[in-house]
Amino acid sequence: MNKEKYPKDAMRVLKETSRTFYIPITFLKADLKYSVASAYLVLRAIDEIEDHESIQNTTKFDLLMQLSELFKRPFTQEEYCDIIAPVKEQLPEVSIRLVDWIQACPEGSRSLMMETASEMAFGMAKWAKENWQVHTKEDLDDYTYYVAGCVGVYLSKLWNWSYGQETNEELAIEFGRGLQIVNILRNQKEDKEERGVSFVPDDWSRDQLFAYADENLAQADAYIETLNEKSTILFCRLPLAFAHKSLAAMKKGEKKMSRAEVEQTVKEVQKEVDEK
Repeated sequence: MNKEKYPKDAMRVLKETSRTFYIPITFLKADLKYSVASAYLVLRAIDEIEDHESIQNTTKFDLLMQLSELFKRPFTQEEYCDIIAPVKEQLPEVSIRLVDWIQACPEGSRSLMMETASEMAFGMAKWAKENWQVHTKEDLDDYTYYVAGCVGVYLSKLWNWSYGQETNEELAIEFGRGLQIVNILRNQKEDKEERGVSFVPDDWSRDQLFAYADENLAQADAYIETLNEKSTILFCRLPLAFAHKSLAAMKKGEKKMSRAEVEQTVKEVQKEVDEK
């Protein structure tokens, strides 16, 4: 593929993979846009392995642990193909083309992305081995760190790399954690009935899970208040606004936001950021 078209192709697959995250990513300035887009695709590639319905947990553990180690050294197409060979026919394009997404990432931020991917793959392997059975708040904190909190840390490192923005790492973790817990709430019934897994601590009610979400989203709000670059603020505010509104809808017994509500939220957040 022509090198100049790499970012465009990455954005195509990103849009096909996640329209929700595609929108805020497009608002970032160029170096950050491609750093975030490429990282999203790399992390989505390994997430597709973790979530795959037909791959055994023991196989997931082995694959993800191998990938975690591979991210720590020069990542080659040959080694990657050897690792995924047993399940390649079952994987989607975003996973098969993981090496493309690494190459699409700007060289200056690539090492940060690789560190994050290694950490996430390790955590996913760990929880696949445990069959995602969360029993305590500490378990929930650990799981949500590996699948989302570490992404918050990566983003904070990107802001520093791109324009010298320093942030509170704990708030960054809770930013990612807050978004993840909303997803857990949304999929709680399906996870239990269809996959036989639970991300809810033993004896916790749904109200306690709502309280956990509120606490982390409040910290996410505090995190955004520390940012000072417009495109970054807009990027962070959009998924957080979606999370707040989705949480409010679920508290009223509704499943999720409508497409019209998503579009309206984008307009509201853009206006709010423009006016500051």
